[in-house]
Amino acid sequence: MDTPLRIALIDDEELIRSGFAAVIGAEPDLEVTAQGADGVDAVNIARAGKADVLLMDVRMPRVDGIEATERITAEVAARPKILVVTTFDNDDYVWQALRAGADGFLLKRARVEDLLASVRLVARTDALLFPEAIRRLAAASARQA
Repeated sequence: MDTPLRIALIDDEELIRSGFAAVIGAEPDLEVTAQGADGVDAVNIARAGKADVLLMDVRMPRVDGIEATERITAEVAARPKILVVTTFDNDDYVWQALRAGADGFLLKRARVEDLLASVRLVARTDALLFPEAIRRLAAASARQA
């Protein structure tokens, strides 16, 4: 069997981390290798090389997910892929996350199957956005053209 993808969960809500860990841990090709409660933890986990993919919340204490993503993309040479997973369906967060260097953006209301597929896709490719974000960002871009 191939080595499982190493996943780090970064969210200030322990219940969210526990739920993600249960779902991800049940998959034979995925393994939760680290967890953190804020962006400081995320940067430390990335620097330590403990994950192939970080699932990163946006709103967290000390350092939020956008700033943590910026730090990781600027400071960590062999950085993990970053999938921003948030409750907030907000175009500004999508833009900020992508500008910061995030590899994907997904809403927490996504189905379990979509979360798992997103983790695998981000690990293999360059980018992922939830479909509503793609439509809105394309429409905004067309209006500016």
